[in-house]
Formats: sequence, structure tokens, C-alpha cells
Amino acid sequence: MHSYGPEAGPLLVGVYVACATAAAAHALLTKPDPRSALGWITLCWIFPVAGALLYVLFGVNRVRTRARQLRPGRPPRPAPLDGALQEDVAAQLTRIGDAVTQRPRLAGNSVLPLENGERAFPAMLEAIARARHSVWLATYIFETDPVGRTFIAALAAAAARGVEVRVLVDGLGEWYSWPHAVRLLRRAGVRAARFLPPRLAMPVLSLNLRNHRKLLIVDGETGFAGGMNIGGREVGKPNDRRMADLHFQLRGPVVAQLAESFIVDWCFACGETLAGPSCPSIAGDSVCRVITEGPDEDNDKLLFVILGAVSVARHQVLIMTPYFIPPPELMAALQAAALRGVEVCLVLPARSNLRYVDWASRRWLPPLLERGVQVFLQPPPFSHTKLIVIDGAYAQIGSANIDPRSLRLNFELAVEVYDPAVCAELAAYVLGAREHAARVADSASAEAGLASRVRDSLFWLLSPYL
Repeated sequence: MHSYGPEAGPLLVGVYVACATAAAAHALLTKPDPRSALGWITLCWIFPVAGALLYVLFGVNRVRTRARQLRPGRPPRPAPLDGALQEDVAAQLTRIGDAVTQRPRLAGNSVLPLENGERAFPAMLEAIARARHSVWLATYIFETDPVGRTFIAALAAAAARGVEVRVLVDGLGEWYSWPHAVRLLRRAGVRAARFLPPRLAMPVLSLNLRNHRKLLIVDGETGFAGGMNIGGREVGKPNDRRMADLHFQLRGPVVAQLAESFIVDWCFACGETLAGPSCPSIAGDSVCRVITEGPDEDNDKLLFVILGAVSVARHQVLIMTPYFIPPPELMAALQAAALRGVEVCLVLPARSNLRYVDWASRRWLPPLLERGVQVFLQPPPFSHTKLIVIDGAYAQIGSANIDPRSLRLNFELAVEVYDPAVCAELAAYVLGAREHAARVADSASAEAGLASRVRDSLFWLLSPYL
């Protein structure tokens, strides 16, 4: 029987740690799926030597490595398919939307993009000032800075002249500012409510399930929707602006669908049932439909529509989002679109307000770049815009980001827009931002330092939960 001296103990521990560290680090930096990486890392640390050996035998993808050595170049991208051979994109997307939203497309709408708070807030305040019957406002963040207090004053004035004013603020989002907006609104005579105030006591936990929708509906005729919260971060001179964003003014029958979403949320928050508006009159040429997304019966609707839109694209997919942590299904759809010759372009911020999300996002990019997806990083200010434009004929606007919170945990709202004129304007907006952004090279990940790659991979590992 062999016996080991005291000096053998630290040596064995060192071997265990070295094996586990090496194998876990390789899985962290090379695995394409965070769930797979986490599984191998756990195995390597629970069984340091056996786990590392199993990873070397079964976890390392040698086939892909060898294939890259034999075929270092990338074949040219095929030309786009002949559009005449395919069914109209709008018709295909209509069927997808009909199936998952249970709402009809509505013709006769106008959609007006409003860039940044300098354009959006005056239009919203003017609508509130002209309100005759009702003002319904929902927002995730309602800051009580000078911009927020201007809105509080306008809402209080509307309530004082007899307008039905209802304001719904997310219970967690209102903590971005102190004093809280709901308290100030109530003091000013405005009926205001919180959506799921955060609770840490068991058995009721409500840190997630946030109402991320941004809605303003005036007299049931004019609506505002998009990604813009209420506060001063949305305004500023070009050189010192903290955030850039895009909001939308909508008129026409689709406003009734916006109102329907607010009515449901308001009833949930405070138990009051509001009377829905009559169908607004025709206001333009856009065909629109509202998509509500949430962890209730609406779960996965938005993801299915986005997947459908990317899948039917024939020429171009433009996506602008502040946070990019895509589900595996969307990753596959974007890669497949690029492989069949569609121009797929992502425009992301070079630096968002959540650095850990930026780091996780970087780890998702190499598989997309390998398949021909173009990725551009916008310089400051932080772009908070959320846009999807397909073939210059279909657009999706609203509050949702491309991340697990928006697509799984939050209550979100998007509006489908079928209008070549509006979609061409939105496509030009994305392409204009792309001109001032830096394109991410295919080799960017390999050229990054080891410390950066490890950091990005660690946060990527947590990306399903960010």
C-alpha cells in the first residue's frame, strides 16, 4: 500500500484546481450556449480530475476546430432570392400576428416618429393641455426632476378642469427618483397608482414582473408609445446628452388597442374598470396592430412575431436595441437569414447604462459575425431606441428590448406598422445611425485581451438571468 507524505496533499490539491480551472475556463470561453457552459463548469469543479477528463474527451468540439483549419475563408454570400417567387411579406406576417395576438390589423392610422425628448415631450404636453375627456399615462420611470414636474403640473391642471386623469407608474421604476412621482401626483390631485410595488417578504416576491410599457392616451384619439420614459435623461444638448431615444405619436383606430392595454393594467393595479373609448376615426395610411407581451397569458407573443418577421425577410433586417441578449431561437433566426442572403444588421450602443449587459452582449456576437450578420456599435450618447424594420415594409416599435427581461419577465407593448413610407423613414434612421457607428470585425473577439474575454464570458454565463 502506498502512503503519501504531507507534501503530497498540497500537490494533489494543486493538480485538482489546475485541471478544473483549465477545463472550466475553456468551456467558459468557447461554448456557444451558456447552459452548456454552466453544466460543464459545474461538472469540472464537482469532479476536478474526472470532470476535466470527461470535458476533454466529450466536451471539446474538435470537428469545428479542424474544419476551420481546412476552410479558413468564408464563402461569398449568395444573392437575395427573387422576390417574385415568394409570397408577400406583409401577408405572411399578418397570419403570424393573427395567430398569436388575437387582435386584428387596423387600417387608417398615422405614425409620427418623435426623436428625443425635445420633440416628444412638447407634443405629449400639448396633447395633455388640450385634453377634453381623459388622459391615461403609463410609464416605467417617472422622474421628479424639472421635466417630470412639468408633466405633473400638466396632469394636475387637466384633472383640475375635470378631465379623467389616470397615471400608472411601475412600482420599481419610480425608485429611480426621489421623492416618488406617485406621491407628488396624488398631492396634486391626480389619481395615480403603482404597478406591483416591490416586495421582499415571503411568500410574495415582486422584484420582477415589471410594467415596462410607455403609453399616453388622450381622449381616446391620440396615443404616444415607444421606449421613452418621463424624465430629464431624455433631453439635452447634443454634446452633453445622456440618452438618445425615439418615441411615436399615433392617431387612428389603433389607439383603441393602446387604450385596451392601459385599461387592463389599470384594473390590475387598483381594481377600477375604465370605459374604453369608441373607435377613433381614420387618420392616415398606416396599417397597425398592438402586441402586448407579459408573463401572463401574453407570454412569448412578441418573440414569436419577431421570429416570424426575421424568418420571412427577403432583403433586409435592421434591428436597433439598447440591450442585446437574444434567446437561442432568435440567434438561429438571425444566422439563418444572413446565410440565405438577407442583409442582417444590428445597431447596438457601444456603452449602455448597464455595463454588465454590454459585457454579456459581446459574447453573443461572434457566432452572428461568423454567419455574416453585421454588427455596429454606436458612440455616446447611449441610444435607448428600440426598432425592428423588415424589408422597408414592416416595422415594430415599442418598449421591448432584445433581452430575457423584456421577452420573458416584463409587461411590454409593441406596435406593428405596415406602411412603406413610415418604414422607409425608420430604416433611414437606423442606417443613419449605422454611418456614425463602428463596425465590429469578425476577429474582434479573438483580438480582445484574455481578461476581457473572461469577463464577457462570465456575464454571458449569467445572461439568461440578466
